[in-house]
Amino acid sequence: MPAFRRVLLKLSGEALAGGEPYGIHPPTLLSIAEAIRDVRSDDVDVAVVIGAGNIFRGVAGSAQGMDRATADYMGMVATVINCLALQDALEKLDVTTRVQSAIAMQEVAEPYIRRRALRHLEKGRVVIFAAGTGNPFFTTDTTAALRAAEMRCEVILKATKVDGVYDSDPLTNPNAVRYERVSHHEALTQRLHVMDSTALSLCMDNKLPIVVFSLRDPANIRRLCSGEPVGTLITAD
Repeated sequence: MPAFRRVLLKLSGEALAGGEPYGIHPPTLLSIAEAIRDVRSDDVDVAVVIGAGNIFRGVAGSAQGMDRATADYMGMVATVINCLALQDALEKLDVTTRVQSAIAMQEVAEPYIRRRALRHLEKGRVVIFAAGTGNPFFTTDTTAALRAAEMRCEVILKATKVDGVYDSDPLTNPNAVRYERVSHHEALTQRLHVMDSTALSLCMDNKLPIVVFSLRDPANIRRLCSGEPVGTLITAD
């Protein structure tokens, strides 16, 4: 019996790059798709939001002098590439998948329609949300929080390079301490960099838990859905 019936998986664009500096690493993409297939085999509804840091990051473009809104739109379009890649990998594994884009591009993806997305999930299809919220100045973390609330997901599974939330950067501080559990409010006030403040506030307002975990082992996704204590849990209490 799974611990969750419906989850939203938040992937960074860098997750698809594997160990490469940019682009999509096919073996990594396949391993993620296999992990999602295994979760679906347990009758867990799966929605996915993917970033685009492996292709283009709006904030980075803005820092180099590009108009921020233009840079963000470019980043949103880049997410569609990642979403289509994941859809292709999933459907090669016989997992029925739909991509819904917040920016209309009807030749490659459905428009984002909440009721249609809910119906897809009810039918056991994996739904991948592309193009962020469709608005500049919002991150894909905020997209994940928004779509999770709209889809009535029970938890956001945020995949990262590290195995949870720490009191400082574990990549630079060997003495960093990992939290097993922390509240939304503590994550916000202590600036633990779980998500941006808009995304965290949205989760806090909707009492939506977040689990931050390492994607170095994609099987962690299934372990989390089965109730195993993996990573760091961020909750309302």
